[in-house]
Amino acid sequence: MLEIIALDAADAGAAQEGGADRLEVVADMAADGLTPDPVVLADIRAATDLPLRAMLRASARFGASMPEIDRLRRAAEALAEAGADGFVFGFLGEGGHVDAAATGKLMSVVAPLPWTFHRAVDHAADPVRAWRAVRDLAPDAVLTAGSPRGVDAGVDTLARRAAETPGLVLAGGGLRRKHVALLAAAGVDAFHVGSGVRPDGSWERPVSAELVREWRALVAAAR
Repeated sequence: MLEIIALDAADAGAAQEGGADRLEVVADMAADGLTPDPVVLADIRAATDLPLRAMLRASARFGASMPEIDRLRRAAEALAEAGADGFVFGFLGEGGHVDAAATGKLMSVVAPLPWTFHRAVDHAADPVRAWRAVRDLAPDAVLTAGSPRGVDAGVDTLARRAAETPGLVLAGGGLRRKHVALLAAAGVDAFHVGSGVRPDGSWERPVSAELVREWRALVAAAR
């Protein structure tokens, strides 16, 4: 499975043309992805029939206050009405541990739609404990690089997690082409790409259908 980050309808159209399987819809990549505007998501929905997972994240932090969670709950409802098929969220609380209470509040709102636990898991104080906590929350995917420093540093961790929990790892966060075959051999079958499908790797450039097509071929060849 190849998931591509889309910021607008043009990104979505190019991602679909290139062979993407799913889109993660976000805003403000300078903050590593925040909640998108429902109007933008509706425009994306009109441009593609690919599944859309909308980010639910109020700030660049990996935690969220209760007022922020309340705002995200309202955002989830609006985004679902605009055409989101699923969501991306997940939080760390006091001490850098997974905040199951905050995450659970959003789970109750988005159900029965599927959801991905966000890369907050890579920044937890105790990665092993965090992974167990995330598994217990039962998302259908966990976006993870295996390390806060990115996939280069987290390849071995991703391989272990794929062996422990088949089908749960969505590898992303500094993912490069050289990682695909290695991770696929270890059992990873889902890949998340952002700047890698934009010319020069720049968030100021739109998604390139040709670059998506190249990633699509890499993922297909690694099966």
